[in-house]
Amino acid sequence: MKRVVITGAGTINSLGHSVTATLEAMREGRCGIGELETRDVERLQVRIGGQVRDYDAETHFNRQQIALYDRFTQFTLLSARQAIEQSGLSFAGELAAKTGVVLGTAGGGVQTWDENYRAVYEEGKNRVHPFVVPKLMNNAAASHVSMEYNLKGPTYTVATACSSSNHAMGQAFHMIRSGMSPVMITGGSESMLCFGGVKAWEGLRVMSKDACRPFSLGRNGMVQGEGAGVFVFEEYEHAKKRGADILAEVVGFAMTSDAADIVMPSKQGAARTIAAALEDARVSPEAVGYINAHGTGTAANDKTECAAVADVFGHHADNLMISSTKSMHGHVIGGTGAIELLACVMAVRDGVIAPTIGYEEPDPECALDVVPNQAREAKVDVVVSNAFAFGGLNAVLALRRAS
Repeated sequence: MKRVVITGAGTINSLGHSVTATLEAMREGRCGIGELETRDVERLQVRIGGQVRDYDAETHFNRQQIALYDRFTQFTLLSARQAIEQSGLSFAGELAAKTGVVLGTAGGGVQTWDENYRAVYEEGKNRVHPFVVPKLMNNAAASHVSMEYNLKGPTYTVATACSSSNHAMGQAFHMIRSGMSPVMITGGSESMLCFGGVKAWEGLRVMSKDACRPFSLGRNGMVQGEGAGVFVFEEYEHAKKRGADILAEVVGFAMTSDAADIVMPSKQGAARTIAAALEDARVSPEAVGYINAHGTGTAANDKTECAAVADVFGHHADNLMISSTKSMHGHVIGGTGAIELLACVMAVRDGVIAPTIGYEEPDPECALDVVPNQAREAKVDVVVSNAFAFGGLNAVLALRRAS
């Protein structure tokens, strides 16, 4: 099977509008969560989120494009531009014919849904813009990336709630490893921080009104974020031949279903997925130095994930570092795994472990090294990125230091 490496990365999220800015914020343990700026915010019970600040769509797109691009698509296109520019690739001929796009999103054009429900139900309008459907469809971002860069290979969108990005990146990994494609553009995006999007999540009663504090005793829920992360996955020999700068190697992936409960996480399901990802990567549990946790900040998720890690890694769990960057950028739902993969790349490439900020008091049920509040310098060769979604759909990636 082919080896798969990462040769480009791009992002926009509440911590920064680029990979450089985002990783700097992670190193500093900076919090991107703040008061929401959205219509009818006074009617919301939850008024905080990891919102992308200082963003003006008209700076990046013309009026015709804005009419076609929901905010989640805009974030994707900006991230894809950064990733492809960093990779140094241009797409024509056979490379264009075989390169595709696999992206994750849970909700797609939620901002567009929200605006048009208002127009029809609140304002009484009987017409909406003719591009509403192509603007809100979940595959819009993937399609626009393919059109922007002449990518004619396998292109589609994965929607598995909070595991969407990891599932998408895992599919891209499989396509390259199998020889189907030499290059894939992959990652995910989400933008649900509008009135309807926040109201829907309020109904679940899993949201914090003050902060996201994963693994900390007294934590009181998750905090939504928004943004995108996009990567260029490339076959190793293809990248090596052209002298590409390799950021990290993707070495393993696994996905499972709990087949148990629509919202409650399963320790057994999480453990099976982590163990299968390590088996796929052909690495021992002892080789792993860092885990980027799903770490939502809910009581149920955090203790279940810690128990799963303890089951898989045994005594080595005491030597592992595990952190949740959701404490900084919020839970970006379908885009979250892609943004979190940046922390994994930083760990193996730069030797910097992103912290779990907001940590106040140890929880006996989360008795692992959660890298509390401050980033840490440490050399790690293998890292794991967890994603465990509503619906019991799990997806775990393993990365290795580039060699």
